[in-house]
Amino acid sequence: MIILGLDPGLGTTGWGLIAAAGNRLTHIANGQIKTDAEMALATRLLALDLALTDLILEHQPNGAAVEEVFVNVNPQSTLKLGQARGVVLLAASRSGMEVGEYAARLVKKSVVGVGNASKEQVHAMVTRLLPGAKIAGPDASDALAVAITHAHHLASARRIPRG
Repeated sequence: MIILGLDPGLGTTGWGLIAAAGNRLTHIANGQIKTDAEMALATRLLALDLALTDLILEHQPNGAAVEEVFVNVNPQSTLKLGQARGVVLLAASRSGMEVGEYAARLVKKSVVGVGNASKEQVHAMVTRLLPGAKIAGPDASDALAVAITHAHHLASARRIPRG
């Protein structure tokens, strides 16, 4: 199964693709989608959607996972992040994929073992879990961590008998 992890942001949206086969995870690709702060908001959101659509068409992931929004001190920043997150959710769900959503604390706990881990600790664990991956930056590292969290949750769900 190919999983697309997404760390939404208006300025930079991180993305990461992994293959999950049981408990084995393999890095496929990662990167960052950047939008120009000089452009109008609607144009930036469109650029984000177009880039994500191209990415999804190129790699054909089976599922996606998105980090949930946390509230910033600045309400304007929170609103813009929420708008970018809406575009990310739309782009992923438009392709028919099931989309998981995870709080940042849960992602950190799943990957590092503690919910208050630093970005550096998340990055270090992602590089351990995906050896040889060249990570494009902190947003891409976070996106890979979201994909890893989704893979772990899917594997756990398959192990729990339904009845």
